[in-house]
Amino acid sequence: MRGKTAIKISAGLAATALLVTACGGGGDDESGASNAVVSIEVAEPQYLLPSNTNETSGSQVLAALFTPLVDYDVDNKPVEVAAESITTTDNVTWTIKLKDGYTFHNGEKVVADSYINAWNYGAYGPNGQNNSYFWEKIEGWADMQSEDPDGEEGPQKAPEPKAKTLTGLAKVDELTFTVKLAAAFSEFKTMLGYTAFYPLPAAAFASEGVVKEDFQEAIIGNGPFKMKGTWQHDSQIEVEQYAEYPGEKPKVQGVIFKIYQALPAAYADLAADNLDVLKQIPTENISSAEADLGDRFKKSPASTFQFVAFPTYQQEFSKPEVRRAISQAINRDEIITSVFKGSQTAARSFVSPVVAGYREDTCGQYCAFDAAKAKSEYDAAGGPKQITITYNGDGGHKDWVDATCNQLKTNLGIECTGVAEPKFADLLTKLDDKQPIGMFRMGWVMDYPSMENYLGPIYTTDGSSNYYGYSNKQFDALYKEGVSAATPEEAIAKYQAAEDLLVQDMPVIPLRFGQNNFGHSTKVKNVEMDLFNRVNLIKIEAA
Repeated sequence: MRGKTAIKISAGLAATALLVTACGGGGDDESGASNAVVSIEVAEPQYLLPSNTNETSGSQVLAALFTPLVDYDVDNKPVEVAAESITTTDNVTWTIKLKDGYTFHNGEKVVADSYINAWNYGAYGPNGQNNSYFWEKIEGWADMQSEDPDGEEGPQKAPEPKAKTLTGLAKVDELTFTVKLAAAFSEFKTMLGYTAFYPLPAAAFASEGVVKEDFQEAIIGNGPFKMKGTWQHDSQIEVEQYAEYPGEKPKVQGVIFKIYQALPAAYADLAADNLDVLKQIPTENISSAEADLGDRFKKSPASTFQFVAFPTYQQEFSKPEVRRAISQAINRDEIITSVFKGSQTAARSFVSPVVAGYREDTCGQYCAFDAAKAKSEYDAAGGPKQITITYNGDGGHKDWVDATCNQLKTNLGIECTGVAEPKFADLLTKLDDKQPIGMFRMGWVMDYPSMENYLGPIYTTDGSSNYYGYSNKQFDALYKEGVSAATPEEAIAKYQAAEDLLVQDMPVIPLRFGQNNFGHSTKVKNVEMDLFNRVNLIKIEAA
């Protein structure tokens, strides 16, 4: 989701801030949509440029503003949406033909160059885009990167990369382009549903290869909704239906993405019918949600993987023995029962059950709770006497982090403190800067349905969401062999072998697999959430 895609979470504002849904009775317009404007809770996005957006709140907003090349059916297989066809004969060269009729919200026609220019911008290393990693598989990506050298007299400017564009992208005609990969990848079509692969209009660019600095403040997409006004930071983002959209029309006229900084405040608004959709019920309200909301409390499958990560580049966490001992000192089932009221399940693997190749207990003994063994091995490895677990305060994590710290205090005989960063974006910034924040809470929502997506971005040496400095050459090699495998079955075998190495190295501690626990007001119906923690904005409608 990565630069760094690390979690895709929700948050909330003050309880006194009310958002009244406009469900007026003015009838339907010719598109079949009512004049309803519905409100949906999100956290403050870190970015709204597709090539830089890698968390769930930003992805939710962009899902309103853009239409992907592919989406996924009930079996998680890719199906064309903005693409007319995506074909290959060798899994190396892919031909993408676009559907005619799509336009951007400023009237520009969506053409092959809309994708080529957007992808080249995202892939170019000096642009510093979080999602640059996703173009790594395309021929020429490596030549677009450069490293920042550290000179003896201070930081030096990074050299210009060898190239500014991907040699693997070639325009065929107005609506067709080809993509040549650096190596065969049978799941490339599956990747194309991810946020990074959205197109950009010519209006996004100040000059060739340079996106306007303020473009994301009133971003122009090709989706069913267009921006109404500008991004009101820490308050809201409003979108309205785009009349010229050629795809399936939404059933509401607009959406207000209400930005919250605390989930309990959002829950209070939901219970009072002042918020239409809360994407994540706070843990402290799970046990009462059914009584409070009745059949408006919903559950559905999700791809969420929650974990605690180690800054392996710091001396106190550099030993796998220390990391494994901490994992064994955590009683996952007890926390799920006491804090989450059974609404999540214990994770003892590094990939989600929703993807092919998942195995139920790859972690084995190192994810099995054993306080005595954990203490013995922790002491023998010289684990630190004091640790912190840093988490984002806008995601409802305090209770389970405190419970985890209490277990570590008891079972390892150490001091443990939970430390909240106000916003998830703040946590990501500190991780990017490698500031000392101790252990830290992270999570993952898949970008596309593949085991590869849980392994490559999070654990490869150059993975876009490898915030922990983990590096294992054997893991990297197995991962690459999986990527280039001729069949999905052969790929899974390599991915599983790579996952087995994570068990020994334990760069992160698997904790929980989540589900969507969400709620809606009395003013809306047909509310659905997908495996990516996003509300389906086409199906939602006024009650």
